[in-house]
Amino acid sequence: MEDMISRAEHEEFRRRMEEENGRQNRRIELLEKSQQRLEMLNISIEKLAVNMESMLKEQLQQGERLEVLESRDGEMWRKVVGHAVTAVIGIVIGYIFNRMGM
Repeated sequence: MEDMISRAEHEEFRRRMEEENGRQNRRIELLEKSQQRLEMLNISIEKLAVNMESMLKEQLQQGERLEVLESRDGEMWRKVVGHAVTAVIGIVIGYIFNRMGM
């Protein structure tokens, strides 16, 4: 009978266990909320990565279109200059042949 504890000791033990359970429940609740926030953050990061990937593809396409437009203007300018040079050379050759009497 020496190993028996009194009712008061038992109630004190029970009260402390309930307090400890309450503290642990609060800690678990905080951890669960933290885990939910991390999951939401991971989802947001994944969406951001997908959006950035699509933006990169769009920028690459726009760059290609811009290069085409820029080269088109350059080609047209080169053609105009080429035609002008050809016309000037034709006039000079025509003038020389005209002076030579041909």
